Amino acid sequence: MDFRLHERLAAGGFEITRMHGCRILLKNETNFPWLMIVPEVSVEIQDLHQLDEENFAEVMKALRMVSRFVMDYFQPEKLNVACIGNIVRQMHIHVVGRSSTDPAWPGVVWAFEGKSKYRAGEAEEIIRAGRLVMK
Repeated sequence: MDFRLHERLAAGGFEITRMHGCRILLKNETNFPWLMIVPEVSVEIQDLHQLDEENFAEVMKALRMVSRFVMDYFQPEKLNVACIGNIVRQMHIHVVGRSSTDPAWPGVVWAFEGKSKYRAGEAEEIIRAGRLVMK
């Protein structure tokens, strides 16, 4: 299989690492601790239930590691996990740390209009920390 990361996902974040058959990305959005897991599977597979048992287990391992990283590193009050894909059909799972003090609370992050990108060099510390724990 020839995996290619969707151009919108690639343009919207920074690659942290690859693990358990997934690419782990940091979304280029400073308001929320927001990572994405992109399983390296066929483009025909868009939803979790379509994964075979082995791939599903690997994706869940990645999800657990990313979730723990977001909770430990950013210390949000709540973790939101979603595999939506309404705009980008390539399977990807959002892992977003939420807190009652974040600017979109209690609304959804997707509809928040005050998005803010990382400035040059700001994402590197998060990427380094993520690479240390997500191997």
